Amino acid sequence: MPSEKPFEEPFEDGFGEALRRTGETFAPTDRAALVDAGLTRGRRRVAGRRAAVVTGSALALAAVGIGGAYGGGLLGGGQGEGRPDETSVAAPDPTPTGPAPSTDADLVAILAGLLPAGELKNPTTNTSDTPGFRSVRGVFDDGKGDAEISVALTRADGPQADQRVACPDKVFTTYDNCVESELADGARLMVIQGYEYPDRREDTKNWRAVLHTSDGFLVDASEYNAPAQKGAEISRADPPLNPAELKALVISDDWRGPLNELPTVPASRPPAGGGPEAPADPDGADIRKTLSSLLPAGLRVRGEGGQEGFAYLVVDDGKGRSYIQINVQPNMGDVVGELFPGATELPDGTLLKTSKTDGEKGIDGIKMWTADTIRPDGLRVVVSALNAADQKSPATRENPALTMKQLTAIATSEKWLTRR
Repeated sequence: MPSEKPFEEPFEDGFGEALRRTGETFAPTDRAALVDAGLTRGRRRVAGRRAAVVTGSALALAAVGIGGAYGGGLLGGGQGEGRPDETSVAAPDPTPTGPAPSTDADLVAILAGLLPAGELKNPTTNTSDTPGFRSVRGVFDDGKGDAEISVALTRADGPQADQRVACPDKVFTTYDNCVESELADGARLMVIQGYEYPDRREDTKNWRAVLHTSDGFLVDASEYNAPAQKGAEISRADPPLNPAELKALVISDDWRGPLNELPTVPASRPPAGGGPEAPADPDGADIRKTLSSLLPAGLRVRGEGGQEGFAYLVVDDGKGRSYIQINVQPNMGDVVGELFPGATELPDGTLLKTSKTDGEKGIDGIKMWTADTIRPDGLRVVVSALNAADQKSPATRENPALTMKQLTAIATSEKWLTRR
């Protein structure tokens, strides 16, 4: 079910929230034992990789060992403890010969083995109710200050996955540096050095690397310069891993086993509103063009951006810059009862709700005026204007550049129907 908020930041979604819930559902009874086991298995993995260059047979044995197949009786072990009958032939072992599925302890071991020298404390894992998602996190101590580190594994493909490896628009996300690259195998990588809070009310840094593999997986690693993502004092100047080390963490082949075990993501829900789908508009250019054509005279566009189904403009009428954002979503008829109680019904059956609220980011003085509409065929158009140049900066003017009447005219314009 879509969020009750009329807008979601393009770079933040349910996936980010899943990371915040990491660890809430798994609490080992003996954390010390789990850490010790994780570190031991991590060191064994590193040692195994270094030793595996000897021969092809050594590679095969290492693969069996990492897969946990020793316990399956593949590499020896008689049927009994006494001397076997020399003329007998051992019965075949009915145990499956494939590698055992990775466990929570395996995820901890992989993360611990890929980190520099130090200790991974209080590791936790989470298997979300969302199909195709697993994650692991812990507090890394390298002697320079505790720092939370987490890695999420998920299946994802298509435009939405590509957006996660694209540097975000600075209108929405504050960061110092962001680099996108394509690897030799076709995978795409983004490494970003940013902050936990867009308004910098706390100086918690969030450095992140996201890998989108060519076969449809995402490996998303985040680290902080504090022992917790939120609510903890800064423990060090920067997170422990530099951008090169973050890249090495997410591109490691050690994640391939758990990734391959993730269940397939189910197909997206069928249209519920009965209306046709809008044509592909991955960067929101078509929406921006239509929105621009509906602006009243006297507004100059100073900035723009967007993605599929979403666009924004920064306009100026000579009295200060004002941020305008719009979502255009077909087939949203299933949210009418949830989001439009008490709405005004227009002559053509369109439902209209208007609101004047504070900004979504908690900045003092920010005003956000919104017109939210949904048509009988399920087409939802939501447009908002702020009295600031973006959602995380101080106000630049007393009121938004568009009145509520003008916002309503934009949201109810029949030009949105011609896009389909």
